[in-house]
Amino acid sequence: MKAPEILLKLDDVHVHYGGVKALDGANVSLDEGEVVALMGPNGAGKSTILKAIFGLAPVAHGKVLWHEAEISPVPHEVVARGIAFVPQGRRVFTDLTVEENLEIGGFMVKDAKLVRERIKDLFDMFPALKEKRKAKSGTLSGGQQQMLAIARGLMTDPKVLLLDEPSLGLSPKVVKEVFAFVKDINQKRKTAVLVVEHNIKSLLEIADRGYILDKGRVVAEGDPKKLVSEGVLQKVFSGAV
Repeated sequence: MKAPEILLKLDDVHVHYGGVKALDGANVSLDEGEVVALMGPNGAGKSTILKAIFGLAPVAHGKVLWHEAEISPVPHEVVARGIAFVPQGRRVFTDLTVEENLEIGGFMVKDAKLVRERIKDLFDMFPALKEKRKAKSGTLSGGQQQMLAIARGLMTDPKVLLLDEPSLGLSPKVVKEVFAFVKDINQKRKTAVLVVEHNIKSLLEIADRGYILDKGRVVAEGDPKKLVSEGVLQKVFSGAV
């Protein structure tokens, strides 16, 4: 059986915001088809890893590798390579309809017929959005907006989905639905997912592997359930690591 290919890798990546070290030699990898969790306290550098991959945070030192080849991330080029980023805060275009939001998500797809096919596929995957296809996205519930943000990211049929705090501000019931969709996307579309999330319980149900970050560095890696059960995450939050 063929070993999974490493799609993405951060090798000794440093990111500075002024005098602040947001990442201080971070090493992270993502294999095809897996869900990898980034865990740790606020300010640990989790979201900065996603931004560094997507070209939204300047890499001062180190390498970002895509299929083992070094790249200099620029957002539109990263999208063209097959990476989609869903930032925290459910940033949908509130004055546009659900369908128009999806069309914007497919802006790099030059084949209009393919855009329509992908929108149809996504409506099949997200029936709640199909019902609201002509509604202004600003009228959707928080959970529906989060699903729309994820669906919009899938319009380019990415190999990798970067998710930043997908459960932020959502009720427990809706959080469960969102994470079920994420796992569904991973299994049915074989999309690899790198996810930053504070809701550890929900994260453990879908993650294959996890990294714990503290002060811009990876302090532990492995089976996320084991990392939590052995108290590694708790030690990081308490400042013991």
